[in-house]
Amino acid sequence: MPCHFPATPVRPPCLQCGFPTRATEGHDVNKRRKNGLYGEPSAELSALMRTGWADTEQRDLRPIEQAPYTARRRAALSARFPGERIVVPSGNLKIRSNDAHYPFRPFSGYVHLTGNQARGCALVLEPRVDGGHDAYCYQLPRDDRDSNEFWTGDTSEFWMGRRHSLAEAEQLLGLPCRDVRGAAGELAAATAVPTRIVRGHDAVLEAALPTDEERDAELEEALGDLRLVKDEWEIGQMRLAVDSTVRGFTDCVSELSRAVATSERWIEGTFFRRARLEGNDVGYGSICAAGDHATIMHWTHNDGPVRPGELLLLDAGVETRTLYTADVTRTLPVSGTFTPVQRKVYDAVHEAQEAGIAAVKPGAHYRDFHEAAQRHLAERLVEWGFIDGPADRAYELGLQRRFSIAGTGHMLGLDVHDCAAARNDGYVDAVLEPGMVLTVEPGLYFQADDLSVPEEYRGIGVRIEDDILVTADGCENLSAGLPRSADDVESWMRDIAG
Repeated sequence: MPCHFPATPVRPPCLQCGFPTRATEGHDVNKRRKNGLYGEPSAELSALMRTGWADTEQRDLRPIEQAPYTARRRAALSARFPGERIVVPSGNLKIRSNDAHYPFRPFSGYVHLTGNQARGCALVLEPRVDGGHDAYCYQLPRDDRDSNEFWTGDTSEFWMGRRHSLAEAEQLLGLPCRDVRGAAGELAAATAVPTRIVRGHDAVLEAALPTDEERDAELEEALGDLRLVKDEWEIGQMRLAVDSTVRGFTDCVSELSRAVATSERWIEGTFFRRARLEGNDVGYGSICAAGDHATIMHWTHNDGPVRPGELLLLDAGVETRTLYTADVTRTLPVSGTFTPVQRKVYDAVHEAQEAGIAAVKPGAHYRDFHEAAQRHLAERLVEWGFIDGPADRAYELGLQRRFSIAGTGHMLGLDVHDCAAARNDGYVDAVLEPGMVLTVEPGLYFQADDLSVPEEYRGIGVRIEDDILVTADGCENLSAGLPRSADDVESWMRDIAG
């Protein structure tokens, strides 16, 4: 990570600029670039670079709007682990190839507790004698203009952009902030304090803190549990994500003719443009699956042809600038009209989704919507002669899964498969509560080489997915702005096409 410098002054050159650099995240300090254009900067250049800079400290910042909510979340986490130190890292840069990094995206548990999106950070809850905790945040401060590193290091501000100073971060987050370059030593020095850390996000901190793997896993479970029920601010972010996603789907339908002339990549790029314009990014790799690619659950190559007469399965979601994501799927006839067989399959999936959504309400079991949708699909498959009945027996044996494969939904929030580390008794075996947000997404997928179904069904894949908020008296379909029935889809596409 960028804040832990090597003890030796001997530093390899930066892979981009050729200057010696610090050991930061993303750097292989043993790798030396043979073709760097520059060597060590001259003393005169170093002196020139260190002078003449304006004071850019921002002194009138206001707290981020989620600060009151993150404080409550930290208090809830504190109550789970009295007397123990909790360490939640944000994560570091990862190499994509050679010296190029992936765009940084922080650990969702850290974002949930701080609202911060910076790399190389760590939230610490330090136990007090009264059983509570004092919270503070380790962060990477601004680059010191008294050394060459502020302009030579490939993860410095000159290369990657201005960071907030510690004082600025304190104003924004409502948390005391410390220099993360001392984090490992400071935390390791307090050996008498029982500590838990979320593993897999900061190797340096993990090495400095001898913790128990099982206890650390319990901490990650607790972070998942905390996110199961969204607060009002989070629900507002989910609405923003879904609304942008609806506009992204409309964009894609309006440009279907361009996709027919090119490939699935046109659809992917069209939706990505909306995601970057109104949000941070896509919340996951968009699935733009035309023809028999629609039968592949996670088709993300998005490099196939888009042909009139076939279906396009579009599964995509905008991630807001606060990192909450939507997750919506529509299956669209490329020519604007379903064929009779396509409509038959589509209607069966739509009916199954209707049954699933009707089962989402407070007090219902989480599994109820899945069972309602899957039972309906089993009935249709038995009716069509694709699996042996009766339907109840087929469902109990899971026979419908030959054509349905996946579960019918999942929690949604900061991650597309949100709360994945949460305990089963709080998730799949839980009772639904107001504030939970989940997807309902049944599907039927008839593989192109499946000889067990008539030829006209082969290569047809249909999924319909909506983002559902559990309310006090039932549920709300957040993505209702997109049509779902076959008739409404065709009408919507005609309207867009003019």
